[in-house]
Amino acid sequence: MTIHSTLLNSMPEMVAIRRDLHEHPELGLEEVRTSEVVARHLESYGYTVTRGLAKTGVVATLSNGTGRRSIGIRADFDALPIFEETGLAYASKTPGKMHACGHDGHTAMLLGAAKAIAERRNFDGTVHLIFQPAEENFGGAKIMVKEGLFEKFPCDAVFALHNEPNLPFGQFALREGPIMAAVDEARITVNGVGGHGAEPQETLDPVVCGASIVMALQTIVSRNIHPLDPTVVTVGSFHAGSASNIIPSRAEIVVGIRSFDPTVRDELERRIRLIAERQAESYGMSATVDYQRFYDATINHKAETDLVRDLAVRFAGADKVVDLERPFMGSEDFAYMLKERPGTYFFLGGRSGENDRSLHHPGYNFNDDLLPIGAAFWTELAEHYLRAG
Repeated sequence: MTIHSTLLNSMPEMVAIRRDLHEHPELGLEEVRTSEVVARHLESYGYTVTRGLAKTGVVATLSNGTGRRSIGIRADFDALPIFEETGLAYASKTPGKMHACGHDGHTAMLLGAAKAIAERRNFDGTVHLIFQPAEENFGGAKIMVKEGLFEKFPCDAVFALHNEPNLPFGQFALREGPIMAAVDEARITVNGVGGHGAEPQETLDPVVCGASIVMALQTIVSRNIHPLDPTVVTVGSFHAGSASNIIPSRAEIVVGIRSFDPTVRDELERRIRLIAERQAESYGMSATVDYQRFYDATINHKAETDLVRDLAVRFAGADKVVDLERPFMGSEDFAYMLKERPGTYFFLGGRSGENDRSLHHPGYNFNDDLLPIGAAFWTELAEHYLRAG
C-alpha cells in the first residue's frame, strides 16, 4: 500500500486523537467537545473552518491552484448510548456512552488526511472535509443538507467510508447501486380490555391479539414481497402486562423494517398497518400504528464507485479490493448526501484477530492500524480527483 511518509510520521498524532475522542464520547447533536477538538486541529493545518452546521458539525475548506472542481469527504464523529466493556486504558470516561462504531477512527483518519493534503498541496481545486454529527440516531447528514451544506460548500462529488471488523484487514469492499438499506420503525399499540387473569372471558386480551400480530407479520417477507427484493421485518420489542393474574388493557409492539426499493417500502408499510388493524379487529379490539420512516437507502453512483475501485486497486492491490455481492441491511445517513451529489460509500476491513468484536458491541475497539491506510487513501483520492496540471 502507498502510505506517504507524511502520514507515517503523523501516526502517533492520529492515534492520540483517536484515543482522546474514544475517552470522551458524545452522542448525536451533543458533540461539543469533539467538534472543538476537530476544528482546532483543522485550523492548525491551515484550513478555513466553519462550525455549527447541524449544531456541532464542522466543515473544513482548502483551495489550491486555479481549478474549479471540488471534492467532499465525510467522516462521522458521534458515539453510541452503550456501556463500554473493553477494559482499555483509554476507555470511555462517561458511563453509558461509547465509541462502539469506530467514528472516533473515521474522524482521526480524515484529520490525518487533512494534514497531509495541506502539507503536500498536490491538487488543483477545492477540498471540503465534512465532519458530521449524529449519524447514529438523528440523521446529521440530512440536517446538514437541509441547512445548506452543498450550497455553502459546493462539491462535485462526495465520498465516505466505514470500518468493518468482519472484513479482512485493509480490504476495500464496495458496490455500485444500493449498499445500505432504508430503515423504518412501526410502533403498534393493541387496545383491549383488562381484567382478572382468572376470568379471561370478561376481558379482551391484548397479549393474545399481539401474539397473533407478531406471527402474522412474519408472513410479509415470505408471502407479500418478491423473493429477490432484500427485506427484513423484525419484531424487536413486545411489552404487555405486569403479573400472571392480571390481563392488561394494552400491548405495545415495536417493529424494525429494512428495505431498498421505494415500492417495496410502501408495500411494507401498507401490509404492516393492514395486519395490525385487521388482526386486532378479528379479536374484537383495535390497534393503532405509528409508522416512522427514518433513513433512506444508501445508493452509490456508478462513476464515483468505479473511480474508488480503480484507485483502490492501484493503492492496495487487486487482491485487497472486492465488489460486494449483496448490500448490507444496516443503514447510513450518508444516503442524504448521495441524493444531492454523486458519490460513493464503501467499507475498509479492520479485522485484527479471531476475537474481534462487531460494530455496536460493548467490547468493540477501532483498529488503530487502519489510521494511516484510511488517511493515505483519502489523500490519494483528493489528489487524484483534483489532479494538478
